Amino acid sequence: MITEGYKNSIHLSSTSYYLRLVTTILAIVGALNWGFVGLNNFDLVAYLFGPMSALSRIIYILVGIAGIYLLSTLTGIKNKK
Repeated sequence: MITEGYKNSIHLSSTSYYLRLVTTILAIVGALNWGFVGLNNFDLVAYLFGPMSALSRIIYILVGIAGIYLLSTLTGIKNKK
């Protein structure tokens, strides 16, 4: 499985692996959503869960937190090398 190879190649613990996997998925969702907004003025999250509903806002917040986490892991990789 691709994800198992990824897990083994960067030597993550199980918890770190799943945290990285979830944050990466959230970042991809956010990137796709912004792509839709830029191309078609279509907000997929708002369409699915309602414009600025509680669930939409939670998803936006989680995407933002995922981006911050992934950004911090990038700086961590640079410091380890």
